[in-house]
Amino acid sequence: MKKLAFIGSGVMAEAMIKGLLQREWVKPEQITCSDPQAQRLEVLHQRYGVGTTLSNAEALRGAQTGVLSIKPQMFAEVGPELAEVLEPSALLISIMAGVTTGNIVRRTNHARVVRVMPNTPAQVGLGVSVWCCTSKVSESQREQCREILQALGIEHQVKREEMLDMATALSGSAPAYVFLFMEALVDAGVHLGFSRQVAKDLVVQTVKGSAEFAAQSDRHIADLRNMVTSPGGTTADALYYLEKGGMRTVLSQAVHAAFVKSQKLSQMSEQD
Repeated sequence: MKKLAFIGSGVMAEAMIKGLLQREWVKPEQITCSDPQAQRLEVLHQRYGVGTTLSNAEALRGAQTGVLSIKPQMFAEVGPELAEVLEPSALLISIMAGVTTGNIVRRTNHARVVRVMPNTPAQVGLGVSVWCCTSKVSESQREQCREILQALGIEHQVKREEMLDMATALSGSAPAYVFLFMEALVDAGVHLGFSRQVAKDLVVQTVKGSAEFAAQSDRHIADLRNMVTSPGGTTADALYYLEKGGMRTVLSQAVHAAFVKSQKLSQMSEQD
């Protein structure tokens, strides 16, 4: 890959740049970033030594791979700019939420498109990215996409684009669900008498350790829960009230609501 271009240089773009450079998959001089804010570009240049430009077309010109990391509402304006400079053989990766592959292909007049649904833990290299691509994307380009996304954490390719709406609800929005759960636990700790800082330390490390324990275990998550739950014990009492309060049902309904909203946004994108 001689040149990698980022169209839009926000938080997620920086996470990808940082991950790729740390793994030495590309060199700083192979990356060019565009953004409407000159100050933001200066920050990226100082931190990583990458090339920068205020022009999206200039960033993408001659690139083998381009990453669309702009806000979705900007795409109607930016898309046609890119159509003029995209190499026919180039790979175009989009991390724009709610903008369908069909919309991207139409506005850029380009067939080699990958659409990705990442999530915010990608900023610390522990994210999950779910992606799909058009039939024109070659196997070598798919492998290249995998390598880029592995800079953010783990990746999963799906065959149907509709599954990205499912991923949006389950993994894309899920950090917010987890943070809400953690916030509630911290508040409960403060109510018991811990300082807020101590309660936060206990909760963050417990969630972090539990997630790593689940990742390393080949046992069903229900089995892991049972390991902590002694008959008639404190955990059993706590779980009784969580189940009585309908935690599973509410969480399932919340994920489904996010899925429905994601579908509506995708449909609006197709009509745009």
